[in-house]
Amino acid sequence: MNKEQYNKFSKEILDASIRVHKEMGPGLLESVYEQCLSKELNLRNIKNQKQVQLPLVYRGYELNKDFRIDLLVEDEIIIEIKAVEFLLPVHEAQIISYLKLADKRLGFLINFNVPLMKNGFRRFVNGF
Repeated sequence: MNKEQYNKFSKEILDASIRVHKEMGPGLLESVYEQCLSKELNLRNIKNQKQVQLPLVYRGYELNKDFRIDLLVEDEIIIEIKAVEFLLPVHEAQIISYLKLADKRLGFLINFNVPLMKNGFRRFVNGF
């Protein structure tokens, strides 16, 4: 995926997130927003998968532990969904770690528990 494609999907993901937030409002569970955002992306013909397993590999050994990516868009973009009062540094560390572990270049940390969606939308890059 080239930079132009990443930017196109970034705009669509933000727009889809805003749509979900307008429809559902803040204060619901993360799982609700995950389902709604996945559906909104599907309605826009954007391929996505929910709860994608990411194996834990330590020093070349795959261990008996998996991480779960909330949404994987077009097999390239990671979305981590939150519904919390405040995003914390640990939430940012989580998306950064997922990007590194999955060897992906672009990720979004989206907090739906905000009055204005643009304040809950953060973009992270790995190696751009």
